[in-house]
Amino acid sequence: MSIFELFSKRQKKLRGEVPDVYQYENIPNQLRIQVIHIVKDTIGSETQSNKAGEVYKFIHKTLCKEYGRFFLIHEYLTSFSEDIFDFLLQEKNHENCLDVIEAFFKVIDHFVRANKREFYGTKQEPDDAIDELNIRFKEAGVGYQFEQGELIRVDSQFIHSEVVKPVLQLLGKDKDYKGSFAEFLSAHEHYRHGRFKECLNDSLKAFESLMKAIHKKHSWTFNQNDTSKKLINSCLTKGLIPLYLQNQFSSVNTLLESGIPTIRNKEGGHGQGHEVKEVPEYLASYALHLTATNLLFLVKCEENYNK
Repeated sequence: MSIFELFSKRQKKLRGEVPDVYQYENIPNQLRIQVIHIVKDTIGSETQSNKAGEVYKFIHKTLCKEYGRFFLIHEYLTSFSEDIFDFLLQEKNHENCLDVIEAFFKVIDHFVRANKREFYGTKQEPDDAIDELNIRFKEAGVGYQFEQGELIRVDSQFIHSEVVKPVLQLLGKDKDYKGSFAEFLSAHEHYRHGRFKECLNDSLKAFESLMKAIHKKHSWTFNQNDTSKKLINSCLTKGLIPLYLQNQFSSVNTLLESGIPTIRNKEGGHGQGHEVKEVPEYLASYALHLTATNLLFLVKCEENYNK
């Protein structure tokens, strides 16, 4: 189902009244209502099919169990979906709202997609629902997108579209890169929840795991405990990065060596002594995007290796 371009929306765009900076801690009521519409159109109502009822019951039980509650809003339940929707509309904690949205779209992406014929009377396909959710996030100026089965935080739409999204797609479709893929998603998850030191650590793990996976793919000798510097040098020695690119970008070795590993080693990877080190958000953001750029570069180099 396409998004209808209302007259008022077009006028706001013409006047420049559209968000150009993302915010992360306020989920507008309009967006919450739009999410509910998408969910209803894609899953249906509890009375439409047994599968829809199963989905609402599963999500309700999952949220209650994780939050340590017996109900979300209504003590005397008449409908699982009603309790979840009212919770989404009334909840003050933005992360709890995102929990609900992510739970619904994880189910849509996997369970509804796999059992589409058993969801009767629905009006929206899973892919279309996910696309609309991501558009609604952008329209509301809320910096999250649903990618590869998870909500991830978006700092720059350009970087997300041109770097982060392609990396997730490339890593996700290649079983050889599943370790790096999981660690990169984990780094995003830590970043979204403000765990910036853990974000640095998983960024480095994703970077190193990709290089190890490439070594395994080509039967190059390496040790599991090799440092990132040693892995980088091995990739260069094996010609993973073409010679003409090495010459043109003479600093590529330095860039890869001093980027993620240095940030992590200085800020996230060692004992803190008597002082508690706080990794600032801007540094975690830089590390995450630098990781994405490096991962994309290395995957593309591997795709063109020996061609």
